[in-house]
Amino acid sequence: MKTLVTGSAGFIGFHVAKALLARGDAVVGLDVVNDYYDPALKEARLAELERLAEARGADYSFLRADLADRAAVEAAFETHEFDRVINLAAQAGVRYSLENPLAYVESNILGFTHILEACRHAGVGHLTYASTSSVYGANTTMPFSEGQGVDHPLQFYAATKRANELMAHAYSHLYALPTTGLRFFTVYGPWGRPDMAPMLFASAISAGRPIKVFNHGRHSRDFTYIDDIVEGVLRASDRPAAPDPDWDPAAPDPATSNAPFRVYNIGNNAPVELADFIAALEEALGREAVKEYLPLQPGDVPDTYADSSRLALSANYRPATPVREGVARFIEWYRDFYGEEANPA
Repeated sequence: MKTLVTGSAGFIGFHVAKALLARGDAVVGLDVVNDYYDPALKEARLAELERLAEARGADYSFLRADLADRAAVEAAFETHEFDRVINLAAQAGVRYSLENPLAYVESNILGFTHILEACRHAGVGHLTYASTSSVYGANTTMPFSEGQGVDHPLQFYAATKRANELMAHAYSHLYALPTTGLRFFTVYGPWGRPDMAPMLFASAISAGRPIKVFNHGRHSRDFTYIDDIVEGVLRASDRPAAPDPDWDPAAPDPATSNAPFRVYNIGNNAPVELADFIAALEEALGREAVKEYLPLQPGDVPDTYADSSRLALSANYRPATPVREGVARFIEWYRDFYGEEANPA
C-alpha cells in the first residue's frame, strides 16, 4: 500500500505519515514548508520522519512542493502510483483568514482542485481529506452532527473547507472517485502548531507571561488528542467510501450520497471548558497562569461538541484519551523539545 500524505510537515500530517510508516506502509510525503509558522519545527518533523523510515527500512520519500503548483502535483502522480491519498495540506488558521483570504483560495481551493484532478486521472482508490469543525459556524445545536446543515460559516477558512466537501462530492458523483472528508475538532498534542492555544499557553505559562483568555474562559472545545485523531484518519482511509444504498434524494443526508462520498466528525465527544483546559496545563507545568480575560474574538464560535457516532459505527472509532492525560503527554514533549526554555524556575 502506497499512500500520498500531503501536509506531511504539518502537525496532523506528520503524525499520520509516522503512523503509516510504523505499520509498514509505503509513504510519500508532500509539503511546501512555508513560513506561516516556524519552519524549523516543520523541518524537525521531517527529520523525525526520515529517522523513523531509516530505522525501519521503510519505503519513504518526501517531495517539497506546493499543491497550488499544478505541474508539481501532476509530476508526483506520474512518478508514483498511489493506492490512497490523505490530503492534510491546507492554509490553516481561523484568524489569519481575516487578514489574508487569498492564501486560503490558493491552498485550500486551487490546491485541492489539483488533488481532485490528479486522483481522478490516476484512478486513486480513496481520497481522504481534512475538513474542520469550523464548518458548523452559526449552528448552535449541540452536539454537532453530520446530518445538520453547514451553510453559515463564520470565517473564510471555514467557507473554503466547506467548499472542499462540495467539490469532493462533485468528483465522487461525476467520476466515482471515493472521497471521505473528516471534520477535525480542536486537535492538540506533541509536535503541535505554535499558533494554537495549547502551545501559546504552555510557552507563556512557562515564562511567567500573561495568557490571553478569550470569552473570559467560558467557551468550550472538544479537545481531541492527536493519537486519537490519527487513529480515526487511518480507520477512515482504510475504508473507501461507497454509495449509501439508503440515501434518499427527497430527504438528502448531507453526509452521505448515492455517490461514493462520506463526511465524518472526528472529535473527542467530550467538550471541555477553556478554563479547565488551562487548569490541566497549569497542573502539568506546575505553575499557575497569569490570565488576561478578553471578549470572544471575531470569527470564533462559543462552543464545539462532536457527535462522532457515525465514524464509531462505520470504523469502530472511539477516542480514548482524557484531556488531563493528553495535556500531560503534550507538556512532556514540549519540555523535551524546547529544553531549558520550557522549564519554569
